[in-house]
Amino acid sequence: MKDIGDQFHQGTKYSPDRMPSHRLIWEAKPELYKQYAQAPKIDLPSVEPSQAMSLDQALRQRKSIRDFRDKPISKGQLSYLLWASTGIQRVEDGYAFRTAPSAGALYPMETYVIVNNIEALEAGLYHYSIQTHQLETLSQRDLRRQIAAAALGQQMCAAAAAVFVWSAVFERCEWKYGQRAYRYIYLDAGHIAENFALAAVSLNLGTCEIGALFDDQVNAILGIDGVEESVICMAVVGVPG
Repeated sequence: MKDIGDQFHQGTKYSPDRMPSHRLIWEAKPELYKQYAQAPKIDLPSVEPSQAMSLDQALRQRKSIRDFRDKPISKGQLSYLLWASTGIQRVEDGYAFRTAPSAGALYPMETYVIVNNIEALEAGLYHYSIQTHQLETLSQRDLRRQIAAAALGQQMCAAAAAVFVWSAVFERCEWKYGQRAYRYIYLDAGHIAENFALAAVSLNLGTCEIGALFDDQVNAILGIDGVEESVICMAVVGVPG
């Protein structure tokens, strides 16, 4: 008996003689955006890196950083990281495309930010409203200890200026792709995380991606159920030490 990961890979393969077939019910298509309607909104400035950096330079300089100075990053830097990782890049024929690719343009990923040390922002938990390029305030409290513990004790989560947490709303992708959707969701997360890492380099900031985490502890911090929506991965960002 193979383990569950092997079963998943084998069970979601495409082959010419075994392709899923189902009719898309367009009126049942899930919403592409999650909103916290009652949450206080914070406008984000439009910011670009102060000094242009080529993709080649960013690729050569990118590395995982786990030590950070006790120094804040600006709200403008946060704004750019949010946009670069998963913001709206262009609108064509009434459809909003984002900076990172997504299977079927279904965009199952959601972005949360745990703020530890960002100028003009209270420490706490925020959700990125992609449509409006705003932060939605979910909780204003120090979450350093909780997020570090949920990341298997990785103290860089407490030392960094912020922790980005990416979750998936599975139904958005399952609606079209069934169980194959999970493959695409993990790909989407990788695209977003790489955008994030390269954007941080262009701002002279350091990042480290995190896959080792206690899923349901992170879900509890975010206030999501872990079934319809669950954490996929995280990353820290801050001023390198």
